[in-house]
Amino acid sequence: MRIKPNLKVRNIAGESIVIMQGDDISDMTKVISLNATSLYLWHSIEGKEFTLDTLTSLLMDKYDVSAETAEADAAKWLSELVKCGATDDV
Repeated sequence: MRIKPNLKVRNIAGESIVIMQGDDISDMTKVISLNATSLYLWHSIEGKEFTLDTLTSLLMDKYDVSAETAEADAAKWLSELVKCGATDDV
């Protein structure tokens, strides 16, 4: 899967917010706010195909966490991305 190419991260008032580009009218009822870890994952996979294993490895490379913790956190993050429609199946 991939992050949809029309989604871009912007810094607004000190917050990392995902913005959909290319639409005439923006739906501001759906806002994706990224914390530091989410921003790291987003930038690491943006424009690339990725899997749950990719996200798990990224978390384990950056943080001192077990494989189980990294996979659980990655699965939860990925689930939220899918739920809000931020991904495309490739």
